[in-house]
Amino acid sequence: MGLRYRVDYPVLLKPRRRADVAFTKARVAVFVDGCFWHGCPEHGSWPKSNARFWREKIETNRRRDLDTNERLKLAGWKVIRIWEHEDPEKAAIKVARIVRQRQAVAS
Repeated sequence: MGLRYRVDYPVLLKPRRRADVAFTKARVAVFVDGCFWHGCPEHGSWPKSNARFWREKIETNRRRDLDTNERLKLAGWKVIRIWEHEDPEKAAIKVARIVRQRQAVAS
């Protein structure tokens, strides 16, 4: 789509957080969240084996995601979270639209 981006980009140093894809000039951070690891409401599952450990792990991931969203918002970034099950083409179109909107405002 002709947009310049960075992969696995450090968007916060303390605490250390990395965006899967970052559009640095537009300040758009994209995270592609795995359904299991981030507790997708549609496809996430709660393992029966070692259930307490996994529930804690996934809930911690969710809290970290919310914290990351807030910190980046305060720093002037737009955060986009895409679930791994989402259609890649539709996700790319959504991301491109938001990046272009932010680029237009900055110009």
